[in-house]
Amino acid sequence: MKVLTGIISSLTLLSLNVVGLSQVQAQTEGFSFQDVPVTLTGNGCPDGTAQGVLNGDTLSITFSEFEAKAPRSRVVSASCNLRIGLNVPSGFNVQPVNVKYLGFADVPTRGSADLNVKILFQGQQVETIDNPNRTFPAGFSDVWSKDVGIVLGTINACRNSVSSVFGINSTLIARATSIPRGQETQIRIDTIDTTIGPVLFQIKFEFNPC
Repeated sequence: MKVLTGIISSLTLLSLNVVGLSQVQAQTEGFSFQDVPVTLTGNGCPDGTAQGVLNGDTLSITFSEFEAKAPRSRVVSASCNLRIGLNVPSGFNVQPVNVKYLGFADVPTRGSADLNVKILFQGQQVETIDNPNRTFPAGFSDVWSKDVGIVLGTINACRNSVSSVFGINSTLIARATSIPRGQETQIRIDTIDTTIGPVLFQIKFEFNPC
């Protein structure tokens, strides 16, 4: 438990306006909830400060609702990109293994909506086991969920500490060019859990001592 606590508490979140990564201090008596800042960019990102909450093997990203709504005759696109810095101390291996998110879409007759997500590591798109994207056809009106396995090699810090950057780029597109009057196409990413705040993304890691 102490080994797991030490490596989880070494995860840090990257501020794009500051050089380097801010260190999250290790807990001496087990791990407790800890909030750290998250960097968001994009025209659909919410106002206010987003946070990352480290708990167990999961990093939860909390910020308010992210959505795109298009009235009749319009197409609306909203994007929101987050960046997370991983500062792995020497003596450990870390591997991101899964990203989870869910939401809702309501698509009228002759409308459509798209969810596009790219998972990045060190600026390069990461291969996934499951399709992170989805298209919602006319007539769809329901909740949806994504549990996306990640194909990414271990961050090897057995001999020396390693700093790296993990990212999620998400875009929501609502199309309503020909839908009936008085209706709108909408798609959003919703809260997974409210226990620690409005969690929109959860990233699961594996932590192993060398």
